[in-house]
Amino acid sequence: MEDELQIAMADLDEEKTLRIVEERIQAGYTSMEIIESCRRGVEIVGEKYSDSHYYLSDLIMSEEILKEVMRILEPHIPLNTSQTGLSIVMGTIEGDIHDLGKNIIIYLLRSAGYQVHDLGVDVTPEKFIQALNETKASVLGISVLLSFCIGSIKRVIDLLGDAGLRDKVKVVVGGYPVNQQVKEFTGADFYANDVTEALKIYREILLLEESSVSKS
Repeated sequence: MEDELQIAMADLDEEKTLRIVEERIQAGYTSMEIIESCRRGVEIVGEKYSDSHYYLSDLIMSEEILKEVMRILEPHIPLNTSQTGLSIVMGTIEGDIHDLGKNIIIYLLRSAGYQVHDLGVDVTPEKFIQALNETKASVLGISVLLSFCIGSIKRVIDLLGDAGLRDKVKVVVGGYPVNQQVKEFTGADFYANDVTEALKIYREILLLEESSVSKS
């Protein structure tokens, strides 16, 4: 069965998207279910952009619609005010200005108590390394939409090795084009291309770190 919300988001129909979001909240859908439908719609926008059926202005439009969706959903997302102790550096890789998925993940992680340092978009490999050194974060999240930017992710991970940080930092790559092949090519530890899977990965990393601390 076709997802009406996903289609509205992919068609960049702001009025219809926001109406369906409100209807689903009233119908008892969870925030995560609504976000996931919107994410799949945004993924289609990304595909159309990559295929030159959509333009940069359409990507920007999808971002604005999603911001409105998150504004509506914000009061319905449980907030955890305690800090987990897990520090994450996150940003969109150099050459890519897409931050829709990144912003959703950051919002949800912060709501769950994670400490997230957002570097924004078009982040150079060197800036990622600098941020890790400054924050002492043990996790790096790299977002990507455009396939031709994947080589820069490999550059980040190569620099981690040069800086002596590779064994100290877990790397998670996320976005529409990522898969097992991208994970292997870049040398990342984890990959995710949906919100639910990404949150599961960060939770897994947190549990691993807590287990390591309790044994030391």
